[in-house]
Amino acid sequence: MYQMGALFGSMTLLENVRLPLEEYTELPDDAMDAIARMKLQLVSMKGTEHQMPSEISGGMKKRAAIARAMALDPGILFLDEPSAGLDPITSAELDALIRRLQKTLGVTFVVVTHELPSIFTIADRVIMLDKRTQGIIAEGDPHVLRDTSDNPWVRQFFRREAELAA
Repeated sequence: MYQMGALFGSMTLLENVRLPLEEYTELPDDAMDAIARMKLQLVSMKGTEHQMPSEISGGMKKRAAIARAMALDPGILFLDEPSAGLDPITSAELDALIRRLQKTLGVTFVVVTHELPSIFTIADRVIMLDKRTQGIIAEGDPHVLRDTSDNPWVRQFFRREAELAA
């Protein structure tokens, strides 16, 4: 899922979600519609099939984009900054949706985010990258990293502390 959802504005939500099915399967139209409706229902968007992306909120766009990403039943979903631009309540609802999908469908989510509440809510394991060293500087449970990391930058990030000037 792209950061802003990347839904096609000229297509309904149903058409957006069924697009991968049209491109990568030879299912009949009624089966593609049924799958697209089911995916929208999985993200709590039943009844929105005929709405256009311009008619829905930012949080709904993100959920519709997740529905589209799930259309082909992948084992791994990649989400880029899923809560970017969302208010705290909508962001928390999206985190809860990700956790629910993870548990009920057994899908692995790889999430790129800088949102600490989301990290602590949805992540079982984090990998921290550092542009200065151009590599991995930490990996593991976010709570453990926050509390016990030997790396001061990792602790500073998870504790949301400003860097002190030398």
